[in-house]
Amino acid sequence: MVRVLLPAMLRSLAGGEATLDVDAPTLDAVLDSLGAGFPALERRLRDETGALRRYVNFYVDGEECRRLDGAKTSLAEVKEVQIIPSVAGG
Repeated sequence: MVRVLLPAMLRSLAGGEATLDVDAPTLDAVLDSLGAGFPALERRLRDETGALRRYVNFYVDGEECRRLDGAKTSLAEVKEVQIIPSVAGG
């Protein structure tokens, strides 16, 4: 079981939840599970092709997933996935 941590800006898309526990073997499977329950949340995390959005960072036990295997990163020994969208202003 992996604990997914959501920032305040995404919680409204997940029924107000700050954390969600998901049983999934890969980051991709976590996103599939989140998408099944919260389609609007999935649209903020993945683009139309299903790829991870470039402006969203996914940390797998503190390591950015793109430095690992991206969406295919195994979660076999993982305890936590943190999702952090980039914030810009000007």
